Amino acid sequence: MNGGKKLRIGPLPKAESTKITFSCPISLKAELDRYAALHAQTYGEAVDAVTLIPHMLEEFMARDRGFRHSKTMRTSAAAQMRPLTSSQDPKQRE
Repeated sequence: MNGGKKLRIGPLPKAESTKITFSCPISLKAELDRYAALHAQTYGEAVDAVTLIPHMLEEFMARDRGFRHSKTMRTSAAAQMRPLTSSQDPKQRE
């Protein structure tokens, strides 16, 4: 392992996956390849950009405040839409 700084994307966990295809600028692909090479050097395990992209996206989404807020709002709204049970209904308690 490289003695330098750790990368935001740490060692990769094993996970079930599905395949998607997307297009990106050539310059981004070059940067992704460069990141993959640095990741391999840092963690001692060969990895390509295609393998790293899902982890990068997860990391990005986990840190996106707007996205986290919208997830919280949806969860809160869903909880408010659930029907009350008799033990939760304030009229039943009176």
